[in-house]
Order: sequence, then C-alpha cells, then structure tokens
Amino acid sequence: MALFDRNQRQRSSCCSTATFVVFVALCLLGLWMMSSTETVPAAISASSEKVKPDVKEEDSSIDATNTVKQDSANVVAETTTAAAESVEVVENPENPAADAKGDGGKASSKNQSFDDENGKTETGELVKPEAGETDGSAAQGKSVEEEATAAIDERKTGVGQDKNAEQMPIDTNEAVSQDKNAEETVAATGAKESSTVVGGGGIKNQTFDDENGKMDGVDLVKDDGNKTLLSEESAKAEGAALTVKPLAEVAAAATASENKEEEAVSATDTTTTTATTSTTVSEEEKKQDGDEQKLPAAEALPNVQAELLTERAAQNGSFTTQAAESTKEKETRAEKKKKGKHGKKKVAEDAGAGTAFVWKLCNSSAGADYIPCLDNEAAIKKLRTTSHYEHRERHCPAEAPTCLVPAPVAYREPIRWPHSRDKIWYHNVPHTKLAAYKGHQNWVKVSGEHLMFPGGGTQFKHGALHYIDLIQEALPEVAWGRRSRLVLDVGCGVASFGGYLFDRDALTMSLAPKDEHEAQVQFALERGIPGISAVMGTLRLPFPANVFDVVHCARCRVPWHIEGGMLLLELNRLLRPGGFFVWSATPVYQKLPEDVEIWDEMVKLTKAMCWEMVTKTKDTIDLTGLVIFRKPESNGCYEKRGQKEPALCEPSDDPNAAWNITLRACMHRVPEDPSVRGSRWPELWPERLGKAPYWLDSSQVGVYGKRAPDDFVADLEHWKKVLRSSYLSGMGIDWKTVRNVMDMRAVYGGFAAALREMKVWVMNVVTIDSPDTLPVIYERGLFGIYHDWCESFSTYPRSYDLLHADHLFSKLKPRCKVLPVIVEVDRILRPNGKFIVRDDKETVDDIQSVVRSLQWEVRMIVSKRNEAMLCARKTTWRPTEVETR
Repeated sequence: MALFDRNQRQRSSCCSTATFVVFVALCLLGLWMMSSTETVPAAISASSEKVKPDVKEEDSSIDATNTVKQDSANVVAETTTAAAESVEVVENPENPAADAKGDGGKASSKNQSFDDENGKTETGELVKPEAGETDGSAAQGKSVEEEATAAIDERKTGVGQDKNAEQMPIDTNEAVSQDKNAEETVAATGAKESSTVVGGGGIKNQTFDDENGKMDGVDLVKDDGNKTLLSEESAKAEGAALTVKPLAEVAAAATASENKEEEAVSATDTTTTTATTSTTVSEEEKKQDGDEQKLPAAEALPNVQAELLTERAAQNGSFTTQAAESTKEKETRAEKKKKGKHGKKKVAEDAGAGTAFVWKLCNSSAGADYIPCLDNEAAIKKLRTTSHYEHRERHCPAEAPTCLVPAPVAYREPIRWPHSRDKIWYHNVPHTKLAAYKGHQNWVKVSGEHLMFPGGGTQFKHGALHYIDLIQEALPEVAWGRRSRLVLDVGCGVASFGGYLFDRDALTMSLAPKDEHEAQVQFALERGIPGISAVMGTLRLPFPANVFDVVHCARCRVPWHIEGGMLLLELNRLLRPGGFFVWSATPVYQKLPEDVEIWDEMVKLTKAMCWEMVTKTKDTIDLTGLVIFRKPESNGCYEKRGQKEPALCEPSDDPNAAWNITLRACMHRVPEDPSVRGSRWPELWPERLGKAPYWLDSSQVGVYGKRAPDDFVADLEHWKKVLRSSYLSGMGIDWKTVRNVMDMRAVYGGFAAALREMKVWVMNVVTIDSPDTLPVIYERGLFGIYHDWCESFSTYPRSYDLLHADHLFSKLKPRCKVLPVIVEVDRILRPNGKFIVRDDKETVDDIQSVVRSLQWEVRMIVSKRNEAMLCARKTTWRPTEVETR
C-alpha cells in the first residue's frame, strides 16, 4: 500500500509538471506575440555581457521625432532599447542592495557607453522604476546583476514566470529570480499609455546616432522650476554658507572613480551613482508657453567629435594665435620664460590651492552692474592721467573674483524679442539718468514698469529704419543685407541703429564705453541687441583687421582728427578694403564755428588717408545730414601722396594683432595678393555663410588636422548635426526665450552658422591662445571678439540667455584657475539662462560640482568614453552674505 501510494504520487507529480510546463510555454508564447520584434527585454539586454557575451540583438534606430511621447502630466519615452552588442551592469561597491532598490526610493542605474557611428550601444545607463515597485528579489537584497542573471537563466530553461500572471502558483525560490523588467517590456509594447516613467517622469539615458540624425534611445529631462538638485556637500550648507570643493580636489576624486565609471552615461548627482535629475517644467515657462513644455531626447556625443578634437593648427603654423601676434603678450611670455620651471610650478600650485569656498556677494560700488575689469576702482585711482579715457579701459584685478554679483530687486524674466526692441522691464535695468539726460533726444523714456525705446535717436527722429533707408538711397551700393552684412556702430547709444538693421539682415557690433551715458550698452543687451562695453582710448579694439563692411558713427563726439588721426586710423584698420565709413555728426550739416573747424580737419585727414568721399546728403525730414567715405582697395594712392602723413605702418606691425596693442598713428597697406585675405570682397550674404573663404588654401592644415577648406566644411556639418539631434529638442531648452547667445570658444563659428534660421545672435569668442580663426568668422558674415577667459569679459551682468563652451575649460587649466571662469559664467548669464559644456569627463564633472553648489539645475549630463556634455540652467538663487573688502 505504501508502494502504491508512492507511485501514485509520482504519477501525479509528473502530470502536474507537464501541465506546469505547458502553461509556462503558453505564457511565453503570449509574451512573445505581445512583444515587438524590435523590442528587447531590458533584463536580457542588461545581463547579456555577464551571462552570454555572444548574444546579439537587432539594430533599432528610431527617428528622433517619433520616439518621445507626451503624457498629460509627464514626459515619457517608449522603452525602445537600441541594438546592443553588450551591456555591462555596474554595482554599487559599497552597498549592493542599494543598486537593486535604489537610493531612497530613487531609480537604480546601469552604466552604458556609446557607439554612435554604428547606431549601437555597447554599455549604458538604464534607469529602473522606483524601489516601491521592485519585486521580491529586490526586497531580499539581491543585486541588479544577480537578478538579471537569474532572469536570463530562467527564460532560457523555460521556467521563468511572468510577474503579471499573479494567479499562477510560483515556488518561493523561483520568485526570487523574477525580473521586473518583463513588466516594463509588456507595458512598453502592449500599451503606449503605460510607457515607462522613471521617478514620476525622470530620465532614461541612452544614445544618439548623430551621424545619421537618428537616435537609438532617449535621455529625458523635465524642468522643475527653480528646484536644483544639490550634491551632499552643498546640501548640508544653507544660504550663503554653501561650500564648494576646489576644482583640483573634485578632479582628484573624479579621477579615482573614473576607472569604474569612465564610460558611464551619468544622470546622477556627483556624490551618488543612483540619484536622478528628474524635474518638472517650471511654472514660469508653462505660463509663457501656454501649455506644458515638451522636452524630447538628449544627444550623446557625436561620432564626428572624435575627429574634431584633434587640434593641430597651433603646431603646424597654418593659424597663429592672438597671443603670438600681440607684442605685449610676447613680452609677458618672455618674462615668464625667464622664471623657468618655478613659474610653471606656481601655476600648478594655484590650480590646486585653497580649501572650502563659501559663496558671497561681491562688495562693489557698482552693485548689480559690476564688471570686474571695468570697475576696478583701486587700479583706476592709480592712473596718472585719464586724458585718453584710460579710466574707461580694462584694468583687471590681479586675482579673478570668485564672488557673485547680486541681482536687481524685483528682477523679472526679460521681455522676448522682437517686443524687447521697443520696451524692457524697468527693474531689470533700473536706471533713469539716461532717460532724463537724453529724453528730449528720443533715446529712452520711462513708462510705468517699462523703459520705452521709440526707435529713434538724436540723428533719426523719425525712426531708425527711415535713417537706414536714407543711407541706402544716398548710396545704393551699400546694399544692406547683401554686400554690407557686418557693421561696427561706434558710440552706439542704446543701439537702436543696430537693433533695426536686423530688419535688413545686417549684423551690428554696437560699441560704447561705460561712462556718464548710464547703462547704454546694458540697455542694448537687455533689448536683445549685440553690444560690448569698450572705449577708443589707448589700445586697439579686440577685432582683427579688414573685417567690417561698414563702420558707422551717428552724432558721436569722437575727436577723429586729433593726434595725427590715431582714432580714425584704428577704424581704417578694422574697415574692409572697399568698405564704407558713414558719419552723421553735426559737423557734417551744421555751420557753427566749432562744427566748421572739425569738418575742415576731417576733410584733410580723410584725403590724406586716401578715403574717397562718395556722397554727402541732408535729410529733409529729420533735417540731419550724413557723409559716406570709402576705403581704398589698392595701395596706389598711398604711393602718390605728396605728404607722407599719416605714415604707413612698418611691415613688422601686424594689423591683426589686437590684444593689448597700443594704438599707433599709422596706416597698414591694403592686401593686394589675390590669395591673401582682404584682397577682394567676400561672397554676398547669405552665400558667404557656408562657403569656405577663398584665402583658405588646400595646402593649409585646419584646426582639426584636415585640409583647411575641408576642415571648415566638416566643422559646419558637425554643428548642424549636433544642433538638429540635440540642442534644438533634446535638452528641454525653450528657444523662444533665447536671444543673446555666446560661443565661448568658437573656432570657425560653425555653431553660430548652424543657428542661422533661429531668431538669435551669437557673440563668437576666439581665445587669445587658440588658433586665430576670428577672420574666418567675419569672412562668413558672422562676428566675434578676442578674449582671454582668465579675465572678466567686458559686458554687464545678466547679458546672455545661453552660453556654449566646447572644450574651453580643459584648455584653460594650464594657464589659470577654472573656478573664477565659472563664476564669470554665472555673472554674465541671465537667471534661467542655459549653459552647455562639452569637454573631457573630468572637467565636466568638476563644473557640475560647482554649478550644483550654485544651486543651478543640472538638466542633462552624458558621457562617452572620456568625453562628456552638460546642460545646466541658472536659477535665481543668490547668497545673502557680502564679502569684506
């Protein structure tokens, strides 16, 4: 009987086992039918490298426009995993359970790297749902790797269970091996409305195929108003007591962990590997857009970036640098060379010196308008004379400041272009002195909460457009927006001339000093019009020679004729051969004794400079007059002059040397060699934008090592792809709020050229130790400026909506500290402005730590091999403590 019972139990066990296997097979068949052929279960993908390295999956590139879905409350993405050859699961070495459950209920992460060229991912960071949704295996503390391994083993043996089949009896030992990602796969493939949401609308980091304009995955971010995720160090501090580790210390920590996470796609806090940067759209942006902002996918670093990172031009001599061209800089380098190794060691020590840093407000009489190199009161007091406006020139502090500039009381989001051309918020630039001083001249007026700009000025009472058209009627050859694209407006006032030239597709660099005409350039920038604070004093302006198509000066009281015409000769250096100088000051049309004297001196000077007076006219409506001179296109006139004044410059005087070069009362010869820049007019606009300049020879090696013309084209195509695949849709940037843009390291200006169709203007900065490519930028119809980022930029605080830095900071490290440069970024960026950094991973990690301590919102950060990209948004936070003098 006992034997019978035992056999009966054996037969019953076999029967139940067979039924169980059939049921499992049916479940797996159903799961397979529900799943797309292009969808790969996350658990299989996540464990393929550990379990079956030879397992490969299909390529599944998805067009960027079709990948992102918008829910009524959250931005979500379909769980479409890219074709992966292998995915490495990285555990938390200190707390394996935390990797499975998440940190404090936040999403767990797996580290990936990218292969954009083939449209595949090798490894990557997949963010799992919150810990509250984890299965029994997570609850028992199993690591993500063990869980994924168990899942693949069970699927391959046919005993894995579907978590959703709750009615099915499951052995407790088998329950441990359940893979929660099966539920995610069913949700993603069976119903779009249940697409995976990370942390209530968080981040899912995957990759872009930037070469083909497609993406293999998405990296979603959402805006959470002014909320900024802080690192553990900064979270402990409050208000002004936020503590920042010096960049050298942060870099050391990042280097120590880089071997473990070098290829990680990071959406995490700097002190944890599981925290996400999931945020929600700010209320302000919702109100402005009228609905919730859609934030599509973010781009990993493009595969063409690898080619563009190898910069060889500085070595091969095709491009010199502004530092090498500048005499004063040569002397400075010679001085440093004498110091030898001791000088180099000092730079290294400075870069890593210091302890904890506490953010404080700057203590300056300039207050919210502080410009460190223009408001250096101590240096200005030591000047022996101010007769040549030396006190308006740059006098930078010996140590770059690391304090923060306070914001004006009641500061508001700037009015958007083009409405900002006519009015701005009074509290953003709370200065009324200019309105009182120039109110009768139609510059600016106060009206309630706004400052109004009637669009005219002293010289164009009936509007700037009438005046602009008057110039073209007087000389049709000017051809605004075709022949004449780039304009320098000297003594610009509030820059209405440049503001309305946008309507004629011409780009104007407006220039005025920070003087008694209070905040005129600040008004221009707030209006969305390009401008810099500069003065024609004792130094050359920071532009190359022969680049501006037109130089303009309306009612400017610059004494052009004094001291041998030195100031007008500086404009001659900047003006393109065949270019025009438009002058509409009172000496042109008034007969007062002083005006007549100035006019006579001006006629003598321009004739001696071989400038041709092509037209002189008087407007019957505005009752003002103007005269237009043309710069010669050859040297014949110079040789025929009976009187050799002004003298011709020595051949050793490089006209392109502009950084800290003393003005000289001499003229540079006009280039006549057909292969030399300036010997002929560039292509008409807009054809000149995308065409390599005629003087870029194929024998020259470009910045990135290719033939110079090919280098130029590759740079433009690179930035077009980056813009299309990432910047315009992948970072959650509302481009309707972006007007003033700065490319902090522009090279050929490809980034600005790619933004051609956007309603923005770009200040292209070429650093003094970079290949001098600024003439290329001007030749293509864009503008820019030379600058040394170890010093403050000559602009007011809160000037720009977006700053872009491509491999700038890592190149600055040998010369100066990086922390003050980030503080300078904070100074010139508007609240809610965006900061995009592309650099090596160590540098980007350093920058991320600093901007988090400033309570900025890190919207996205990705890395590929040793390259990384960061997008952050400045918030309205300011410390309360003021530094002591």
